[in-house]
Amino acid sequence: MPVAHLLRAAGARIRVEYTQTAEQARQCATAAVHGDEVVVAAGGDGTIRLLAGVVADTGGLLGVVPAGRGNDFARQLGLPHSPGAVADLLLHGQPRHLDVLRVAGRTIVGSVYVGVDAAANELANRSRLPAPLVYPTAGLRALLRWPRTRYTITVDGRTTQTYAYTVVAANCGYYGGGLHVAPAAQPDDGTMDVVVIGHAPKLLFPIALRQMRTGRHVWRQHVFSYRGTSVTVCADRPMTVYGDGDPVGRTDELHVEVRPRALRVIAG
Repeated sequence: MPVAHLLRAAGARIRVEYTQTAEQARQCATAAVHGDEVVVAAGGDGTIRLLAGVVADTGGLLGVVPAGRGNDFARQLGLPHSPGAVADLLLHGQPRHLDVLRVAGRTIVGSVYVGVDAAANELANRSRLPAPLVYPTAGLRALLRWPRTRYTITVDGRTTQTYAYTVVAANCGYYGGGLHVAPAAQPDDGTMDVVVIGHAPKLLFPIALRQMRTGRHVWRQHVFSYRGTSVTVCADRPMTVYGDGDPVGRTDELHVEVRPRALRVIAG
């Protein structure tokens, strides 16, 4: 790993672990925190989510080497990608306290979502297309087969019902490989942004999808945003839930809460 070589050349003491399972990764991260070491996640958003959960629960410190397909967490924080810049940040960056989301016993650093985007994520995880094509292609395929779905959404005790394509509880603004789904979301403000892409003719959804690259979709009349510290989402059919690009489960009721300032990350 180029970053590891650069860190060693700068005099840092590092240990590289190649893990095969989630449990093995958790054990390595736990041991590192207990040994007063910085846990560095080298991978994509799923790897970061997994190790961030350990770090948040044990009071450790997390570093990030963006090496995934989406890298949305790194994008939100403005983290560098070149090996030299990453090594310099790990050596000299300052800890930043971030919020995380808690859902079904799991820690999520970016966002939790149900609807077309969760269905698209399932397709994307099985895709062999080049990275820039994976999410747009999967999104269109999921849209074509999506049934009309009614959601009941409660944010901090305020309830609304609506037909929608997708509901996103966002701690960070980006998901899906650079889609700026929640442009107002900040990972250190103690709240999450809930973005609802309401029902509209399916021909309009690809337009909204393109506008997500810049966050302009939030100005469309069928897109609604809320902000709060907890959200409960129910639907008229079982929901597939995804978080940070990985499956969370399938449920009739989704509940998400914010854990303020629970995670320390080396940032600029």
